[in-house]
Amino acid sequence: MKIATAAYPLDVLTSWAQYEDKLAHWVAEAAVQGAELLVFPEYAAMELATLDGAEVAADLERSLFSVSDKLEEADRLHMKLATEHNVHIVAGSGPAATESRPVNRARLITPTGQVGVQDKQIMTRFEREEWGVIGGNALQVFETAIGKVGILICYDSEFPLLGRALSDCDVICVPSVTETLAGYWRVRIGSMARALENQCITAMSSVVGAADWSEALGQSFGAGGIFCPPDRGFPPTGILGLREVNAPGWTIAEADLAQVAEVRADGIVLNRRDWQDQIGRDGKAINVALR
Repeated sequence: MKIATAAYPLDVLTSWAQYEDKLAHWVAEAAVQGAELLVFPEYAAMELATLDGAEVAADLERSLFSVSDKLEEADRLHMKLATEHNVHIVAGSGPAATESRPVNRARLITPTGQVGVQDKQIMTRFEREEWGVIGGNALQVFETAIGKVGILICYDSEFPLLGRALSDCDVICVPSVTETLAGYWRVRIGSMARALENQCITAMSSVVGAADWSEALGQSFGAGGIFCPPDRGFPPTGILGLREVNAPGWTIAEADLAQVAEVRADGIVLNRRDWQDQIGRDGKAINVALR
């Protein structure tokens, strides 16, 4: 499978047609290079709030519902592009209103027009304490024509048990947005760790650059990256593809899913199988005085 992960800058949009043209260009650029799975970043949909004007886009509360109101139409656009180019697309996540508070929702859209919905599980401090975004639906393994795909949105990638819940996946997509280099590295390290312990592929996408019109986004640092288990048949670095930080564009790499199955069955190490050896241990170390 050829995977494309986006380092995606957010724009101030003046019309829906501008958004259509932008998405069409991005999808076509990846598809022409043979990509079958395209991963857009966390909160990439927030640029839709600019269609309601600068005042709405700058308002934390109003911007949530502005974007939520447009997600259905955005999904129709992604469906059209997925069908036209015969690709699977993880659409940029955005706030989706619920009966209580909005969730942070990504959607996996297939060429046949099916939509899998994955909400973020664990909120960052900003989402929880200032924005009022809440956790959503359970983690899901999407069985697709190109393999088993899961999604861990940004902070979720930093939690091993969430990754373990997706251990049947061939590919775990990690849409992200991080406002510091430290944040980027936390998500990148988490993505690489999930690839190591689950012996799978992880595909990290990032928002990049300035979005000064949004109090929630501001300045973002990130890069596209595609990671693998550092085992036989894969690069010893665990990196299949990586882009320079804050350089907009696609990172595209070939991921051999047959090799994923091979290292899970007979790798140099068997992290995925041996995870169970932790079960029954209390995880506590014994204090030993060596004074």
